[in-house]
Amino acid sequence: MKEFMHINHIDKILAMDKTRQMELREKVKKYLLENPSTHLSTEWGILADVDLENADSFIDELLNKMTLEQKVNQMSGDYLPAIGQFIFDRYNYEPYYAGEDCSLNIPAIKFSDGPSGVVVGYNSTAFPVSMARAATFDLDLEERVGNAIGIEARSLGANFFGGVCINLLRHPGWGRAQETYGEDPFLLGSMGSALINGVQNHIMACVKHFAANSIENARFKVNVKMDERTLREVYLPHFKMCVDNGVAAVMSAYNQVLDNWCGHNSYLLTDILKKEWGFSGFVMSDFSFGIRSTIEAANAGLDVEMNITQYYGKLLIQAVNDGDVSEEKINDSVRRILNQKIRFAQGRNRSSYSKNKVASKQHCNLALEVARKSAVLLKNDNLLPLDRNKTKRILVAGKFAKEGCLGDVKGSSAVFPPYVVSALDGIIKASGEDIEVDYSSATVADIVRKKGAAYDAVIVYVGLNEMDEGEYFPLSSTESIGGDRISLSLKSKDLDLIQASYEGNENTIVVLQGGSAIEVEPWCNKVKAIIMQWYSGMEGGTALGEIIYGDVNPSGKLPITFYKNAQQLPFFGLDIESIEYDYYPGYFAVDKFKYQVSYPFGFGLSYTNFSFGEPKLSTNSINKDGDLLVSVEIKNIGKVEGDSVLQVYIGAINSKVERHKKDLKAFKRVNLKPGESKTVSLSIQVSSLAYYSTDSAQWEIESCKYRVYSGSSSSESDLKCVDFEVL
Repeated sequence: MKEFMHINHIDKILAMDKTRQMELREKVKKYLLENPSTHLSTEWGILADVDLENADSFIDELLNKMTLEQKVNQMSGDYLPAIGQFIFDRYNYEPYYAGEDCSLNIPAIKFSDGPSGVVVGYNSTAFPVSMARAATFDLDLEERVGNAIGIEARSLGANFFGGVCINLLRHPGWGRAQETYGEDPFLLGSMGSALINGVQNHIMACVKHFAANSIENARFKVNVKMDERTLREVYLPHFKMCVDNGVAAVMSAYNQVLDNWCGHNSYLLTDILKKEWGFSGFVMSDFSFGIRSTIEAANAGLDVEMNITQYYGKLLIQAVNDGDVSEEKINDSVRRILNQKIRFAQGRNRSSYSKNKVASKQHCNLALEVARKSAVLLKNDNLLPLDRNKTKRILVAGKFAKEGCLGDVKGSSAVFPPYVVSALDGIIKASGEDIEVDYSSATVADIVRKKGAAYDAVIVYVGLNEMDEGEYFPLSSTESIGGDRISLSLKSKDLDLIQASYEGNENTIVVLQGGSAIEVEPWCNKVKAIIMQWYSGMEGGTALGEIIYGDVNPSGKLPITFYKNAQQLPFFGLDIESIEYDYYPGYFAVDKFKYQVSYPFGFGLSYTNFSFGEPKLSTNSINKDGDLLVSVEIKNIGKVEGDSVLQVYIGAINSKVERHKKDLKAFKRVNLKPGESKTVSLSIQVSSLAYYSTDSAQWEIESCKYRVYSGSSSSESDLKCVDFEVL
């Protein structure tokens, strides 16, 4: 037996010094070269011709034929710890396999990560990150992104996409904020469901990380505590929306919730997810450290250990033989896995997929469309768009302007596209031949102060990159890269650059890149314009150039709050073992404590102006099983075509329990030409107004008055109200 085959846990590999790890890597590579993997000759094997209507009886027959070892194989990653650690030169270069059985002709789960595209390979389309896509408030667009991801993943050999991240952003310093859709449960569930709809036209999708995963550095140890209403009303609704939407799989989180590891948490995985919500798919662990025990995980309802087998495999077989895990429990897990494999083995023509579909012109154009629609114009003092007829020279400053802003290119969500358009390249292209564009890396801010006066405008491009946030990688006991941010401020050199720019040229435009909120006080009062461009994908530079000159009208809306100061933020820590989550993250806290923030949730300017009429209701009183129709007239009162987003919030008046002042319940993006008006009507189920009663352990709809708030952001100054009654 090879030496590495005796290593039963990845911790043993990580504890080795670098020299020993390199020696082990070479042994693994040699072994794999001498013993190449063999896979099924067909994509779906024995499952390809199963009639969906007869799937249950087919699975019954198959289960009766399978040995315990074959059943447990379906629940286990296909790699030993050392092979899983060293099989690819980088994470997920090829799909990760789990549960392939060549003897029974059962295909594997073939995993590709995300969410900004397909992690497999080196030529996938790199879309703007999820936080940016949330800023579009465009469900159709997100479904089209999912459709492209599904095509590319299957074309590259995957049948499973693990990139639907919908963890709620509690604190904007969370290192992996860029991978999710913001701070509101309804927005998270809506965007996640749209992505699932697109992906599942082609392959299985997995929603993650279940649940309350919103701290990066301490994710392997932190115990997240909260009361039952906070869990049910804030941290779980978006997961239920995706489950109700038919997602194939759910990934458990690394952290603990209420004193129990999520991968061992029977309350989350079985009581709520499988029994209460009726989830028919399967639960997989997060990779490598997602479970810490065989018996507890299996009995809690964890169906698949990914991506390597440490606690399932032989240990799970032994647990069943010892009577610690019932074979009935194993059968339930295998049934769930086979059901989803059969479901996605049908009705999808394999000839529709090929490598020329990966980063195709159509998909790259889609990435550009998202970048155009996701940029948020935070401030504009009559400077943007720049007039090509009046602009002769502009200066672009900041080292990030010459780099493509893809987001976390070091972690599990890293996507590698065939090209990236930088901000500088995009601005040069949009400027054309008649406008001079100069560049300064601005390593010395004073240079920009002195040079800036000679230009019609200065574009300062600053923010964050994968070294500042994203997945956390400790390098030593004192050094690390990525992870959570305690401070939301820009680095001092960026602040110096902004100051130098506006002191040298009043026409300073600041463009921010990053995955979450960035503190803009007090410098926001000194510059003429601010654009939040997030990590804008492979075509981000193209979109920025078009926005700067008005070829594209910015239309993004903030899916998170930009706070004015650190005192408005909830408690957060880099190295914590326990934390209490309260009922008021994000704009819920802004409403409760009447914070004056820099920019509220839902905010975003345009190069045109819109007027929002009074909300009109289909009825002033409604039964608990009814649907309320909210209609609002929106008019473009400016001079250029543009998109706006109608946002509808609802709050209970004089509720008998403590509740948020208002919750987002519907939204719609709408395009309007100058002078054009449209009436937008949105239907809201009264059942969505329920709160979770801890006395009855049930959802209850209060018979009381409610208030509808409609408008262009969550700020009261941008909303108009009307009341109705639930009978």
